[in-house]
Amino acid sequence: MRAGIVGLPNVGKSTLFNALTSSKAAQSANYPFCTIEPNEGIVSVPDGRLERISQYIVPKKIVPSALRLVDIAGIVKGASVGEGLGNKFLSHIREVDAILQVVRCFEDPNVVHVSGAVNPLSDIETIEIELMLADLQTLENALPKAERAAKGGDKDAKLRVDAIKACLAQLAKDEPLRKLQLEEQEKAAINSYGLMTAKPILYVANVDENDLAGENELVQKVRDYATKVGASVVPVCAKLESEIAELDEADRKEMLESSGLTEAALPVLARVAYRVLGLQSYFTAGETEVRAWAIPIGATAPQAAGVIHTDFEKGFIRAEVYNLEDLETHKSEKAIRAAGKLRVEGKNYIMQDGDICHFLFN
Repeated sequence: MRAGIVGLPNVGKSTLFNALTSSKAAQSANYPFCTIEPNEGIVSVPDGRLERISQYIVPKKIVPSALRLVDIAGIVKGASVGEGLGNKFLSHIREVDAILQVVRCFEDPNVVHVSGAVNPLSDIETIEIELMLADLQTLENALPKAERAAKGGDKDAKLRVDAIKACLAQLAKDEPLRKLQLEEQEKAAINSYGLMTAKPILYVANVDENDLAGENELVQKVRDYATKVGASVVPVCAKLESEIAELDEADRKEMLESSGLTEAALPVLARVAYRVLGLQSYFTAGETEVRAWAIPIGATAPQAAGVIHTDFEKGFIRAEVYNLEDLETHKSEKAIRAAGKLRVEGKNYIMQDGDICHFLFN
């Protein structure tokens, strides 16, 4: 699963990306389109449950789950018709599973805003309009082919035509597709189009160092908008976070304390992005490692096993499952088994967030 970091030029996207991925690359120049090919990076998703498990099952290493992030170049007004290499950049957004939109919520005369004034709601609207126009173009181009196939008796094509028409009606109301309720079969029928406004979105409010909690009026406007559209907002000072990311652990802790923070904003952002992608974690625990594995919410036990290795899913027999509360109560797997708390689950078991598992496979 991949999340794409998008926004207008000069809102702090690449600074945020570098901080998230702990990149120590030099900052990009302060002008639009300094990012052309999408940079990709991996960011760990901090999870305090790993340390709690490791108190009872002491491993050689702890491995958190991870997200793949894509830093996509700045989108400008007119991107849907090719402005600012828009077609190239929009194609990168089609390939990700969720969107993290960075919106600038601070004033700085040394950082030029592409629109001439800092207005996060206008920034959000600009991006949304361009994505809707691009989706509209994609669907209008796809409809004639789907209709021809449907006339030939293709049942899947008939379903695709209905889904396309429903999407076109939604966009005609100036509403993004993520607010449209489609059946799972309809979603599958148009999945290959990579419709951008159907992707879940998270707004990242890039704030000033003097407003780390994001209490200013600009951030509040973003929160109010996000509430209306059912999205989340995470305030982040990309500049400060990039500086923190460059430090070793001891200096990082000292800088956080001097800034009045108990935790950097990036772990919070990573956890929220994880949820936006529709992911949850299960754990495997042994002497070699205690590890978190990312799976889609609703995944079955064989699907979860397949994340470790495809052979585990193909040859799945059963899963032995317990939870962290059981471990903290009984102190060891042996005691959990003796207490009858170790559950045996089959192929139809729906994984729960926080399950600790052993998989048996043929």
